[in-house]
Amino acid sequence: MAKKFSDLVAATMSPEAILLAGKATKAMREEMVLNELRKARGLSQQALALALNVEQPAITTLERRTDMYISTLRSHIEAMGGALEITAKFPNGDVTIKSFEHPDAVIS
Repeated sequence: MAKKFSDLVAATMSPEAILLAGKATKAMREEMVLNELRKARGLSQQALALALNVEQPAITTLERRTDMYISTLRSHIEAMGGALEITAKFPNGDVTIKSFEHPDAVIS
């Protein structure tokens, strides 16, 4: 009979190890390069290229870049169903930068 993964983890890992593994998993989900994010969202390069109206090799090139326009990154994230937010991190708190919001955004 097959065993549940959670039962195997509970039998072989200490509560501290389970907690550390959970924290590591959360950290990995919060920090990804673009190709990992696309894969985690269940999208192929071809599907993303279709959504962005570009050829598939353009997605490969974009995912390998270390420098790009914010508008390019925003389009890529939006095509995956997300929204781009830019946050500056300081010792006394974080600040969301509004200068780079989508040009169609309504400002109230």
